[in-house]
Amino acid sequence: MLHLHLSQEGPALFSSLRLVGHVALICSMQDRMPSSPPPGVECCWLKIASAMANAHKFKKCNMARGCLCCLKYMMFLFNLIFWLCGCGLLGVGIWLSVSQGNFATFSPSFPSLSAANLVIAIGTVIMVTGFLGCLGAIKENKCLLLSFFIVLLIILLAELILVILFFVYMDKVSESAKKDLKEGMKLYNSENNIGLKNAWNIIQAEMKCCGVNDYTDWYPVLGENIVPDRCCMENSQDCGRNSTESLWKTGCYEKVMSWFDDNKHVLGSIGMCILIMQILGMAFSMTLFQQIHRTGKKYDA
Repeated sequence: MLHLHLSQEGPALFSSLRLVGHVALICSMQDRMPSSPPPGVECCWLKIASAMANAHKFKKCNMARGCLCCLKYMMFLFNLIFWLCGCGLLGVGIWLSVSQGNFATFSPSFPSLSAANLVIAIGTVIMVTGFLGCLGAIKENKCLLLSFFIVLLIILLAELILVILFFVYMDKVSESAKKDLKEGMKLYNSENNIGLKNAWNIIQAEMKCCGVNDYTDWYPVLGENIVPDRCCMENSQDCGRNSTESLWKTGCYEKVMSWFDDNKHVLGSIGMCILIMQILGMAFSMTLFQQIHRTGKKYDA
């Protein structure tokens, strides 16, 4: 029994004896060594350790600097394109306002809500947002980056609220739009509204429609049995007088709604792209803001 017990515990006992032997050997070597290394040796080891630590920090700093520079210039390029698009829209809006007056002011309830003014407003917002993003990224300015983030967040929330309200009150919006469009038709031949007249003519010719609901919507505006010539299937001088056979029978409101329905997938894809661009812009700006705030200094490209 004793022999069996020793055979089972033999390996563990042998390992313990080896450990004791190593400890004794180390202690004897320490007794022979001087209490402290020579000053030159200690200084050399300290320099080596410091150099290794600095090299590790330099490597990490270079990696962080490279990532931040890449992020900075990506954000700058993205916002530069954004800013150029805003400049283009602003130019188109100003040209429409100067050459066409209140172009496409369909609703008399909102006379300032013309296509020209709408394009000018959108172009201005895009220009300001792009400028904040460009300058904040290239200068690594925390205030500008935070302003860019807040502006994008406000725009995103406004878009979501408008979309939700539109779908909740879709029927009321539809009826109100039809009513305002009919009221706006009364300005068709009025002075200083050449833009409105051109807009109606373009829509009726391109959409192959007439009036809001049908061609009879023009009778109270232009007179009995008179519609604009662009309501004719074959456009010619005075073709809209006393003729109903050659007119487009479908109203323009129905045609426009059908166009939106047919292109809802394309419009949805465009909306998703805009949403993704806004979210990426917010993410990039906040990442750059946090890195600058964490380091407390600029990363020089």
